[in-house]
Amino acid sequence: MLIGFGHFFRLARAGYILAREGVFKSVDPALLPVPLQFLLRFGNLLAKPGAGGAPQALVRAFAQIGPSYVKLGQFLATRPDVVGGEIADALTALQDRMEPFGRQAAVEIIEKAFGRPIDQIFVTFGEPVAAASIAQVHTARVAYPDGERKVAVKVLRPDVERQFRRDFADMYILAHAAERFSSEGRRLRLIQVVDTLARSVKLETDFRLEAAAASEFRDNVADDADIRAPGVDWDRTTREVLTLEWIVGAPLSDIARVAAQGHDLQDLGRKVLQSFLRTAMRDGFFHADMHQGNLFVDRKGRLVAIDFGIMGRLGLKERRFLAEILFGFITRDYKRVAEVHFEAGYVPPVHSVEEFSQALRAIGEPLHTANAQDISMARLLTLLFEVTALFDMRTRTELVLLQKTMVVAEGVARSLDPTLNIWKTSDPVVRGWIADNLGPQAKLEDAGRAAVDVAKFATRLPKLLADAETAVETLAAAGSKGLLLSEKSLEGLARARRRADRWFMLAVVLVALLAIHWMR
Repeated sequence: MLIGFGHFFRLARAGYILAREGVFKSVDPALLPVPLQFLLRFGNLLAKPGAGGAPQALVRAFAQIGPSYVKLGQFLATRPDVVGGEIADALTALQDRMEPFGRQAAVEIIEKAFGRPIDQIFVTFGEPVAAASIAQVHTARVAYPDGERKVAVKVLRPDVERQFRRDFADMYILAHAAERFSSEGRRLRLIQVVDTLARSVKLETDFRLEAAAASEFRDNVADDADIRAPGVDWDRTTREVLTLEWIVGAPLSDIARVAAQGHDLQDLGRKVLQSFLRTAMRDGFFHADMHQGNLFVDRKGRLVAIDFGIMGRLGLKERRFLAEILFGFITRDYKRVAEVHFEAGYVPPVHSVEEFSQALRAIGEPLHTANAQDISMARLLTLLFEVTALFDMRTRTELVLLQKTMVVAEGVARSLDPTLNIWKTSDPVVRGWIADNLGPQAKLEDAGRAAVDVAKFATRLPKLLADAETAVETLAAAGSKGLLLSEKSLEGLARARRRADRWFMLAVVLVALLAIHWMR
């Protein structure tokens, strides 16, 4: 992979900041080849006096390097399977805050997006009230047929997509180098991690997709008494601009204000946890960034969720898996929890259900002897993933995102009610979903869906057989004639391989600077 001067300069700068903050002090030299051990010692000489290797050093470094690395840190906070639980928890402290780029620049972006003057779109358009790496938010007023109303307008930051593409190209270089030269890098699938982050940011920079997520979430919770979502003004939403209903209420980040308005904090804690579980299990579509700043309480005591840039999805199989393992731990049926893992194909059949059940008991029993305030469902899932790794369960990205979101949701709920009983609060949601989806009626519906799938497969079977026959004939013909490459093609492959070797050796040095091995 070719490394240009720009890549080298940016990666060198990132490495210097990481070294200065003392990030590399946590790296075990024994994990690195001898040449990189020398570079590690040199990097540690750059550390500021008193700089330690604690996870907070990585938080400080990412905040200094730039917005793309803040996004990387926030993303890695949802992937404890990659960086470990302690580091993931520390990275949740990263705040995506930047200086606003000004009202006039926002007006120019809006006018270009809609092709008409700002005063033809909004009655008034105010100064920015919040700014992050991707966008900033303004207040505005819109004249609707039923009257004038206040709205929130989110405007994409100028040139942000080019900046993120540049930085992600740097990250790809490191990920490729790590996977080529490190078995740990291959196990953690670091290229896939960068792929997922790049895809997530690409979705976040198209506000039509965030509007669609907000609209879908709003429809899903339309009949819920505990939570709602703001309406989308589709006429004033484009790729670069998102216009939403302005929320009147108190943010859960200001508990004193919430209490002063007369809201029941214990009941709000229940609503946070149950609403999260209900949307995840019932709808398979959950808000994956449920921190206090993204949750408000309105005058009627309902939660209002905002910022739908990061959402999680669970298929029916994953939802059943989640419901059954939670219910199994609630009822202490560890054998059933083990069977669910094997039925889902998450644990290879070479292992024993009985041995796996024994390992699960070691997780579940301490929870039933703990005080209510010490029980954590998020902690349960964290321990579960640690145990399943011993039984060769591969990382399930959607379940890891769910687990990390549950950590945040639990934290918000416990900030409102420190004595919240997680099992008791979760039980009615989990039991209700199981009754609706795993009972006799649900099994009949499953049988009906299976019959439809079989019928669809039967209609495609003749074509599949014909395609297979054609493929076999093609392979047979190729085998009899041989597969030839021209001399020019062979020379080109050889040159490309030599170039790749040279640049990958340089990438190894850069890997040491960013301590990929440290994020285990």
